[in-house]
Amino acid sequence: MALQLLAAEEVRSSLSLKTIFDLVRPAHKVPRTIWSSDTPLTLKPKPITLFFLVTGLWIFGTGEAIIIASGIGVSPWTVLAQGIGKQTGFSVGEATFVVSILVLFMWVPLRETPGIGTILNAILIAMAIDVMVPFLPEPTGGPAFIQTIIGVIVVGIGSGFYLTANLGPGPRDGWMTGIQRRTDWPIGRVRISIEILVLSLGIVLGGTFGIGTIIFAIGIGPVVAMSLGVVGRVSLAGRQSHL
Repeated sequence: MALQLLAAEEVRSSLSLKTIFDLVRPAHKVPRTIWSSDTPLTLKPKPITLFFLVTGLWIFGTGEAIIIASGIGVSPWTVLAQGIGKQTGFSVGEATFVVSILVLFMWVPLRETPGIGTILNAILIAMAIDVMVPFLPEPTGGPAFIQTIIGVIVVGIGSGFYLTANLGPGPRDGWMTGIQRRTDWPIGRVRISIEILVLSLGIVLGGTFGIGTIIFAIGIGPVVAMSLGVVGRVSLAGRQSHL
């Protein structure tokens, strides 16, 4: 009897782990959800779509703030902005704006289309960073390392929400999703490739980086892909429960 109970418990544990692994399995591309807009060009999105867009962007900005407050390295795009600033005399903010414009030009051959989300991306992420950074701890040593990892996860979760709203990705994510659609490469691989390319260019131009930068560059692709997978499957389950 005891052996039977033990075997049954092992089966339940195995099924539970399989369920978890299935849930977090990385998405190959951005999935459609019950809140996804039918077109990224709409000027009157559904309230639920706008809610997930705004929520996702705010979460994304909070994740960036968590990484900044950790103090052990910023994201590759900020390293690039620092490098451009050193070469041109621009501030990091001005250099970031220039990078965004240049990336938008790269949308043209990829046939990406900007939308409300593209505009709100720049506004809400910057606002979230400014609001959240003063309230976040600035640890040192091991806690700073852990905080950076948490920040990367939070950025990935925010990406999963706002990308699936389909109201137009931010300049950088639009480049990522555009390349994925044109090449059919896994979205996690595309994201990692972009982050490493941007980081390398930023270092060459004189930007600074730390261990947190490396964590972000390596971890953000898989985290975004897993977040998109979770969001897509949860949305699908919710849609099926209403049928």
